[in-house]
Amino acid sequence: MSENNAVEETKAVLGRRGHVTTSWDELETLQLSTGIETTMFRIGMPDDPSAPTVFKVYYPPGCKVEAHTHECDYSEIVLEGSQKVGNEWLHPGDIRVGMANRGYGPLVAGDEGATVLVIFADGQWPAVTIGRNDGSSLGVDELLKTYGR
Repeated sequence: MSENNAVEETKAVLGRRGHVTTSWDELETLQLSTGIETTMFRIGMPDDPSAPTVFKVYYPPGCKVEAHTHECDYSEIVLEGSQKVGNEWLHPGDIRVGMANRGYGPLVAGDEGATVLVIFADGQWPAVTIGRNDGSSLGVDELLKTYGR
């Protein structure tokens, strides 16, 4: 099923029943050129740009994502593995809360990789480069092509 059809089907079911049941396995997983795998859904209507947006992200071992920021507040919960953010290592159960337009990073996955749940306050989740970074490790174009805003 195409992404557009899935959105329309989800909207129809939400409108009729008020809830939808799915699983990470049923959602489309996008593999970025960096090896990062990500799956996304929106809380509420799937095409509402103001809806909180949730990503489950797998970073392969040693994967590095340059320092960046986001235009909305967000929280990250490490589910598996470990991830270094700046100079701090995070492990399963650790929660990191970030404010909009405040830079952080780089992100570096530990030897076993890292699986992280990222919850954005709204649809303004695309990463924004900071400093002299060129955006090459962020995968923003790939994400926007599949998920839009």
